[in-house]
Amino acid sequence: MNYQWYPGHMTKAIRMMQENIKLIDLIIELLDARIPLSSRNPDIDKLAAGKYRIVLLNKSDLADPVYNRQWTDFFESRGFHVLEINSKTGGGVKSIQGLVAEVCKEKIERDRRRGIVNRPVRAMVVGIPNVGKSTFINSFAGKACARTGNKPGVTRGKQWIRLNRGLELLDTPGILWPRFEDQQTGMRLAFIGSMNDEIVIMDELAGDLISCLQSLYPQALSGRYGISGEGAPCAVLTEIAESRGCYGRGQELDLEKAASLLMEDFRGGRLGRMTLERPEGIRETDGQK
Repeated sequence: MNYQWYPGHMTKAIRMMQENIKLIDLIIELLDARIPLSSRNPDIDKLAAGKYRIVLLNKSDLADPVYNRQWTDFFESRGFHVLEINSKTGGGVKSIQGLVAEVCKEKIERDRRRGIVNRPVRAMVVGIPNVGKSTFINSFAGKACARTGNKPGVTRGKQWIRLNRGLELLDTPGILWPRFEDQQTGMRLAFIGSMNDEIVIMDELAGDLISCLQSLYPQALSGRYGISGEGAPCAVLTEIAESRGCYGRGQELDLEKAASLLMEDFRGGRLGRMTLERPEGIRETDGQK
């Protein structure tokens, strides 16, 4: 299956971000902790040139804690300020205000020397679709400021949100990039729901996930569904369908229903805490500013 999704509103969104970047002091980039590299939009580095940077490993509660630490070290070694967060529960979010003050200390001191008072740090919140930007903003603000949803494309336009006297956030739509050079990247983005499920073939997507889990977390499928979890992905999906009673008309196994069940279980963390990308062996140029 060819993994690619770049709807027209994303072109408009990146243009809006380019127009507003001159107003911005700080870029807060949310990544999905389960696929930190694949969930980095390479266009953000060009957009953020010369700006202060913070990377938030969101949904860290769904990712393998061992690799959360490794990915934090990876990005810190490349000059980013990094925090692991869970925007749904607010885990780690309280630390962000202090980090913003630390990262933007030079700008804040410069304003003070110039006699500029009460000028807030302006931060642009960026990330791919469905990475949790709006949920993060609502958690950070302590109230519902931004629309949220469990599918990509909920945020379509910009929205300025003043958190306090010292910080304003610009919420932006989730954007991908026009073409994935590596289809593995597109596949991982589809796994976490950053592509519209309506454009993918769900049983093929589930088959790709099964192959990935057999390699990285071989006990996950047997532990969740009480099956062997071994063999060809189609055979494993059939086992899942039988285990969960996924039948259609005429009592035929419904593999598409089983595929949707598997994807929901993965995305909801019911298969366990998993990280599908590992820092080992990544080229020195990958993930840099």
